[in-house]
Amino acid sequence: MKTLLPKALRAGDTIGLISPSSHCAYPDKINQAVRYLEAHGYRVKASRYLNCIDTDPAIADRQKLHDIHAMFSDPAVHAIVCLRGGAGATRLLGQLDYGLIAANPKIVVGYSDITALSLAMLAKVGLITFSGPMLATELYEPDPYTEEHFWGMLTSPAYSRSLINYEHHPITCLQSGTVEGRLLGGNLSVVTSLLGTPYFPHIEGEALLFFEDVNEPVYRIDRMLSHVGNAGLLTQAKGLLFGYFSTGTPLPVAEEQRLQYSMEYYSAMLPPDAVAIRGLSFGHIRHMMTMPVGARCKLHVAADGLFSFGTLEAVVRA
Repeated sequence: MKTLLPKALRAGDTIGLISPSSHCAYPDKINQAVRYLEAHGYRVKASRYLNCIDTDPAIADRQKLHDIHAMFSDPAVHAIVCLRGGAGATRLLGQLDYGLIAANPKIVVGYSDITALSLAMLAKVGLITFSGPMLATELYEPDPYTEEHFWGMLTSPAYSRSLINYEHHPITCLQSGTVEGRLLGGNLSVVTSLLGTPYFPHIEGEALLFFEDVNEPVYRIDRMLSHVGNAGLLTQAKGLLFGYFSTGTPLPVAEEQRLQYSMEYYSAMLPPDAVAIRGLSFGHIRHMMTMPVGARCKLHVAADGLFSFGTLEAVVRA
């Protein structure tokens, strides 16, 4: 797969803000995130329809598409950060101007529902994007681990070569080994909704799949993983990285065991030389890694959970 790399952020660059999914009911968080970005030496440009609410999807989609295209068209904007996830991004995929995006590759950051944009941009033009913190969910008050990964990934071509899990997120080995492949995934619900469409990247035989989700009961997670397996992704994958499937409160013991069994079950569908882990610092969690979607990576995990992970090449241009 041929990929497009966005240019690394530099102090004084302009960061554009868009809301391609749901709106935020707490505008103070948006203002606080803007102040945070400005305090780090960046200019901030809000899109025309940032955080607008319209219950008519036809109107909402026109506004969201306008803002995405305006940010990619604007030569003064160097990176695009999304407001939050939620819902609605999948409706935009058939109307995005992929030629415009390919001609103006820029940093795009977001996760959860934004997984749809990341995978579509990778599938259509090969753009490396970043599943990472957003304005109204993390950047209004990021913890040190999250902001280190965010700024390191977006500003330094060398940073992504070695990505360290949060110290209190233990890695569970589901299948040990060392592999190389291309990072593909994000929010499991959104990933499964794109399977079988032109907006899911075709990376046969080299995918390092990574998944997370939020507020999904274990039986639904199992159903979605079953769909991934039935679509043939697991038998061709190089690796499987499970992040966090958060619910706001710890799972009951029986449900936690059921989730572990489910992850073991689907990891067993991988080729014998593939690798699988649970516990990656990614998901709807406070201590969050920024993931370069579409990047070639190397992953090693030992049976005791000793873990190393990083890209094989830069994910931003100097």
